[in-house]
Amino acid sequence: MSTVALYLVVVFAAGALAAAVRLPPLIGFLAAGFVLNAMGTPEMPGLDRAADVGVTLMLFGIGLKLDVRSLLRKEVWGTAGIHMVLSSALAAGFLGLLALVHLELPGDTARALLLAGFALSFSSTVLVFKVLEERSETTSLYGRVAIGILVIQDVAAVAFITATSGHPPSPWAFALLLLLPGAWLFRRVWERLGHGELQALFGIVMALVPGYIAFTAVGLKGDLGALLVGALLASHPNASELSRRLFTVKDLLLVAFFVSIGFHGMPTTEMVLMGAALLALLPVQALLFVWLLWAFGLRRRTSLRAGLALANYSEFALIVGAIGVSTGMLVEDWLVMLSVAVALSFVVSTLVNRRGSALTGRLVRWLPEHPDHRLHPEDRPIDIGHAEVLVLGMGRVGQAAYREFAEEHGYTVVGIENSTDRVERLCAAGLDVQEADATDQEFWERVIATGHVRIAVLAMPFHGSNLVALEQLTAGGFSGAVAAVAQYDDEVQELRARGVRTVFNLYSGAGIALASETLESLGERDADG
Repeated sequence: MSTVALYLVVVFAAGALAAAVRLPPLIGFLAAGFVLNAMGTPEMPGLDRAADVGVTLMLFGIGLKLDVRSLLRKEVWGTAGIHMVLSSALAAGFLGLLALVHLELPGDTARALLLAGFALSFSSTVLVFKVLEERSETTSLYGRVAIGILVIQDVAAVAFITATSGHPPSPWAFALLLLLPGAWLFRRVWERLGHGELQALFGIVMALVPGYIAFTAVGLKGDLGALLVGALLASHPNASELSRRLFTVKDLLLVAFFVSIGFHGMPTTEMVLMGAALLALLPVQALLFVWLLWAFGLRRRTSLRAGLALANYSEFALIVGAIGVSTGMLVEDWLVMLSVAVALSFVVSTLVNRRGSALTGRLVRWLPEHPDHRLHPEDRPIDIGHAEVLVLGMGRVGQAAYREFAEEHGYTVVGIENSTDRVERLCAAGLDVQEADATDQEFWERVIATGHVRIAVLAMPFHGSNLVALEQLTAGGFSGAVAAVAQYDDEVQELRARGVRTVFNLYSGAGIALASETLESLGERDADG
C-alpha cells in the first residue's frame, strides 16, 4: 500500500504542477514516470495491465465513433500508406546522417536504422485521440481523417507484430467472423440495460471479452479487437452515451499508460540528447502529412490541423522497439532512446496543439488553396445567407435553441455542426444544418454571406471552442446579438467580459427552467380549477 500511496502522491503532484504552469496534466504524468524510476521506486504491480486496459477502452471508444467507410477514402488510406513509407525512409536516413557526423548510436547497422525509422513513422493513437476529445473535435472532418489514418497505422503495426512474432494467428481466428452476427445479439442486450451503471459495465465487457481477450486467444492483437468490436456497435443509438460513460474510467487508466513510459529504462545524458535530436523529424513528418492531405483535395486549414495533430511519435514505437530487441535486430539502448523520443514528442505535440487554431492561422498562408470544384465535398463553401439565427453546435442544447427560434418565434435558423452523422440525422428530420467547424477561421471565409444573421448562438460543448468562435465573429465585424452556454461560473464571467449579452449556465439554468415550468403548470391547474 505504501508503494501505491507514493505513486499517487508523485503522479498527482506532477499533474497538478503541470496544470499550475498552464501545461496539460499528461505532461506531468509523463514526468512522474521518469521521476519514480529515478527514485528507484519499484514498478507497481499491475501498472502495465492498467495501462493496457486504458488503451483498450480508448480504442473501443474510437470504434464507437468510427465510420468504417471513412477508411476507404483515398485521403485516409493513401495518406497513411505513402506517409509510412516516406517517413520510415526519412527517419532511417536522418539516423544514418547522425551516425556519419560521429554521434554514437546503439548498434547502428542498416537493419537497426530501418527498423528504428519504421518505429518512428507512427503517430500516437492515445495522444491524438485525447487531444481531439478534449477539444470535442473527434467528429470534425480533420479529426475523422486523423483517426482514420491512425487506424490504418494500427493495422500496419499489428501486421508487423504478427509477422515478426514467430507465432502466426491460430486457425481459430476465422471464428471471429461470428462477431458479425453476434453484434446483433449484443445490440439487443444493450437496448435492455437502460442508462445506468449497467451500460458502462456492458461497454467494459464488450471491449475486454469479445474484443481484447477473444482476439488475443487466437494470436491477434487485443487492442485491434476492441476497436473492431466498438466499430460493430457504432450504429447503435446509445453509442455516444456509452462513449461518454466510459470517459472517466478510460482517462484514469490512461494515467497509468503515461506513467509506465518512464519505466522502459533510465536514460543517460547521451540518450536524452539523442531523443531530443529525433524531435527534428517531427516538423518534416507533419509537413508531409499536410502536403499529402492537401494533394488529396482537403482544404489547407483542414490539412494543417490534421498534420499538427499527427505530429508525434507513437506508443507503437516502443512495441516495435521491444520486438526488435527480442529478435536481436536492436540492442536494448534503442528502446530507452525511443522511450525518451516518444515522451518528448508528447510534450511538444501537446503544447503545439493547444495553440492549434492560432498556429494554423499563421501557417495557412504558405499553402495555396484549391479551387472550389477540386475541394473535398465536406470542405466546400457554405451558403447561410438566408439565415437570421446561426446556431453553432447542434447537440441537445443547440437543437433545443434551434427549435425554439424556428418553431416558437418564426426565425429562419441554420445550424452548424462538425459531426457528419448528426448532420445527416438532423437534415433527415427537416432541420437546416450545415457541416462545418465553427472554430475554423476559414469557415467564416467559406461562408458565402452572413448579412441577414441577427443572432449567433454559441452552443458547442467545449468552452474553448465557443471562445474561438466568438473571436471569429468579433474579427469578422459581426454586429448582431451573441448568446452562449457555459457549465461553470468562471466560464460565464469570461464570456460576459468578452461582450456576450446572454450567457446561459447549463446547471443553474436547468434549475430555473424547471422551477418556471413547475409554477406555470401549477398556475394552469389552478386556473382550470
